[in-house]
Amino acid sequence: MHKQKLRIGLIQHQSVTFAQQPRHTRLALPIARRTAKERACPLSIEPETMSDHNPGLRPWRDIMRRTSRQIMVGNVPVGGGAPITVQTMTNTLTSDPVATIDQIRRCEEAGADLIRVSCPDTESTAALGKIVRAARIPIIADIHFHYKRALEAADAGAACLRINPGNIGSSERVGEVVRAAKANGCAIRIGVNAGSLEKDLLEKYGEPCPEALVESALDHIKLLQDHDFHEYKVAVKASDVFLAVAAYAQLADAVDCPLHLGITEAGGLIGGTVKSALGIGNLLWAGIGDTIRVSLSAEPEEEVRVGYEILKSLGLRTRGVRVVSCPSCARQGFDVIRTVQALEEALGHIKTPMSLSVLGCVVNGPGEARETDIGITGGGNGKHMVYLSGVTDHHVADADMIGHIVKLVEAKAAEIDAGSSVSMDVTHGKAA
Repeated sequence: MHKQKLRIGLIQHQSVTFAQQPRHTRLALPIARRTAKERACPLSIEPETMSDHNPGLRPWRDIMRRTSRQIMVGNVPVGGGAPITVQTMTNTLTSDPVATIDQIRRCEEAGADLIRVSCPDTESTAALGKIVRAARIPIIADIHFHYKRALEAADAGAACLRINPGNIGSSERVGEVVRAAKANGCAIRIGVNAGSLEKDLLEKYGEPCPEALVESALDHIKLLQDHDFHEYKVAVKASDVFLAVAAYAQLADAVDCPLHLGITEAGGLIGGTVKSALGIGNLLWAGIGDTIRVSLSAEPEEEVRVGYEILKSLGLRTRGVRVVSCPSCARQGFDVIRTVQALEEALGHIKTPMSLSVLGCVVNGPGEARETDIGITGGGNGKHMVYLSGVTDHHVADADMIGHIVKLVEAKAAEIDAGSSVSMDVTHGKAA
């Protein structure tokens, strides 16, 4: 067969040559989607496998998740095929339980599955019990250096301890933390970070690199395993997208535990969202990752919303209304930007997974509307076409449009919740 050479830029500045294949085969994979052997040599290309939720309809949308052990963080399963969880971290003083609980409530409403609180001092761990009792989701205690804070947090009811075993102290102190975790049913998250790598690893490798992060993680895993503790998950975070993705890809080949994904210190709401979507999204598309935290210089509930949007974009989790909307241009029949802003605000209370398309004209509007539960396409003379379940249904005037669409979405959500209707995202294979 004639071979057309395709050079494809990949994450570690590599390139791979592929033979041209028929439609519905995978021409290029992110480097994180490959095994260590595949990353070392050109790939053989095989047809995509069909998934349960997408039986032969759109095989190119399938994501084959990495197999991992499952652990429990409180009542939330992580790994082992469980839904990928979204977590965030409070930024209030943990010693102020009222402010911390209030912030946790906002994160719960945004959809957080887990939430982490920092415990740097005895005042924080003293307040932790009240916070744990008030929270509706499991609490992860963030511990650094002071092993006694870990003991106190475990006794206060934390569902998980985030530690670096290497900075807790001696093996005896690690053993004390492990015994406290076992006694209280706590999981442990090993958190390796490029910004705080051990001195000996920096001397060995010269700088933070994927191999250094993975070696650190394996060293910490051994510390726990030496104490016969196996209820752990691991993160190897970096603020550099390339470094983080490469480290996670290597770690995924080396261990069977659940992996906590994140691009640390990603930045503000816009820049950090982009970096996180690139890094976390690449890994998730590769099937790597069991829980995610989007690290933004923004309120924690915004981290949750961004995390869900990343998962929704890949069909890995669905929550609330998935909006398809155009950037608008001179052809728009109504103010698309302001309309989308108003609809997103008005529909924030909808938790039912479904879809809405908002397009300003008939160029792409009808085509997108065919794929969504509710659709609105701009028309002339202030009248716009409304689509229900992909089919043209009726017109609506400018003045009534936003309120009318909100009522339609609420009615459709109620039908889906009652089991009398199914979202177009399910029938089209766009939902988990």
